[in-house]
Amino acid sequence: MCTSHDHAQGEATQAGAGRRSFLRATALLGAAATASVAVPAAVAEAAPADDLTGDWRPDPDSRRFTLAVMPDTQYLFDGPSIDKAPVAASLRYLLEHGREENTVFLSHLGDLTQNGTEPEVAAISEAFRLLDRRGVGYSVLAGNHDVKSSTTDQRGATPYLDAFGPGRFEGTRTFGGASPDGYNTFHLFEAAGREWMVLALDWRLSAKGYAWAEEVMAAHPKTPVILTTHELVVEDDTLSSYGQQLWDRLVEDHDQIFLTLNGHYWPAARATRRNAAGHDVHLHLTNYQNRYFGGAAMIRLYRFDLDRNVIDVETVSPWILGRAAKGLNELERQEIELSGDADRFTVDIDFAGRFSGFDPVPARPARPASRMLIPGTVAYWRFEEPVSGTVRDLSGRGNDLALVTVGGGRLGWSADHHPDQPGHGSLEFQGFKSPLKGAYLRTVDGAPLNSATFANGYTIEAFYRLPADWDPSHNAWSGLVSRTGTGGAAGKTADDPDEPLATLSLSNDREPQWAMRPLNQEGIATNWGQETPLETWWHLAVVNDGEHTTMYVEGCPVVRNPKAPATGISAVGLPWLLGGYEYGSKIDQILYGRLGDVRIAERALPITSFMNH
Repeated sequence: MCTSHDHAQGEATQAGAGRRSFLRATALLGAAATASVAVPAAVAEAAPADDLTGDWRPDPDSRRFTLAVMPDTQYLFDGPSIDKAPVAASLRYLLEHGREENTVFLSHLGDLTQNGTEPEVAAISEAFRLLDRRGVGYSVLAGNHDVKSSTTDQRGATPYLDAFGPGRFEGTRTFGGASPDGYNTFHLFEAAGREWMVLALDWRLSAKGYAWAEEVMAAHPKTPVILTTHELVVEDDTLSSYGQQLWDRLVEDHDQIFLTLNGHYWPAARATRRNAAGHDVHLHLTNYQNRYFGGAAMIRLYRFDLDRNVIDVETVSPWILGRAAKGLNELERQEIELSGDADRFTVDIDFAGRFSGFDPVPARPARPASRMLIPGTVAYWRFEEPVSGTVRDLSGRGNDLALVTVGGGRLGWSADHHPDQPGHGSLEFQGFKSPLKGAYLRTVDGAPLNSATFANGYTIEAFYRLPADWDPSHNAWSGLVSRTGTGGAAGKTADDPDEPLATLSLSNDREPQWAMRPLNQEGIATNWGQETPLETWWHLAVVNDGEHTTMYVEGCPVVRNPKAPATGISAVGLPWLLGGYEYGSKIDQILYGRLGDVRIAERALPITSFMNH
């Protein structure tokens, strides 16, 4: 079972896709092709302790950062059986790859040792000097094997407290403070442009411990909290009796706590509970002491990504990876990285929404219409109140809009709007395909926009949102903004002559499409955006510089922008529509969804001048 495999082919057999994100940083993906593997200093067993230079400086503004977690290491520090190498390898990995991972903090989850004796504690204390020398932010906490298990945080002096008490962390950048007994600590780090807290709690909290934890959070009321302790989750969807006490007395009523991490039990597990504020709290059990080599100082990497609103979680053993050059035994090949559902997973969190109860993101205030009238603006409409008659063109160019109803339909209004929209309000179009019903807006007869051809370029912008019950069979291909008049009427008969001269529409897959006839060609030129999900506000911009047209979704250029020259927009003097689409000079489809501010300029605008900036 434990026969060593010292050739690279055996090594390659277990190098599946699950390892690749970990191995990419360690240059081991080519192991199958070479007889000798170059192992980085971060994980090499024999690497000297002082060859890592430079200060630990994570990027506090990056919206991607990593929290490292190390669970129970007790079997590595058990009486005469002390082996610091696995812990040292994990810590060195974090140091060497901290910059690329943007590692902001490490949390140990307790049971550092088996018996809590002075020699055991001294050995793991020395291993953690690797982090002390670099000023790395980290926390530890006492597990039931580090102290007398029948005691609370009021137990008094212990070898654990002598080595890992508050004095060890005084003066470090992330240390926030400790309870008077010294067994509970809190730590603050900067990431994604804000403050975060790790609240490291003892194996058993006393009444004083609970009061101290509440005081700490009250002193940092807008700071999201990751609670670490030794015991809480016992198995999937189940808390231990003490874990339930922690939930009842501390977690449930403190909305700041969004994630808890604990060890003690095995195998790894997860639970999700709804707190008193109605928000999810993610509770994770991670412990590998029952596995090969006492868990081999496995580490969990919690990779936060605030742009994607996820935490990607990975579980790896740098110590085993560091042994690869010597050849791995059967169990090492299985344990180098864990890929089970409880070990490698993604947590979906809308961070802004989750933290809104204690730290709401201030709404962007409405901006005066005058600020939107940048040079070149020929039409600007915003909908901050229900439409009862004519909608005025705020550009002052006379491109007012009139209401048109079909089949007894109506046009509603909502205060809902894109968070970066200048005007705070939107129109609710309620179009239906068959039988055709709804209401839309059209420029008045004689409006200057009706005959404009934009030979020198243009920018058309609109905000929109589609509801959850948007149905492609009834709602697809409705126009956000379109120009009436057909290709045939303009003398351009290539492609379908009954198609309108220009339309910014939504396909059956909710892809925005700009289809129009330029002045310089007979056929239809088309720009395509990607699918835009329902119940989400989107900003669209179509920009033409007099030669080429580019579509932008949320300020990002789409991939399907044509390279062929396209100058201007053909016109026959007929109106523009908002929320409507004509085919063969007849209204054919009406928007089902919300439409916010719409602006048209007679020049190409830079992204920095878009309405959502």
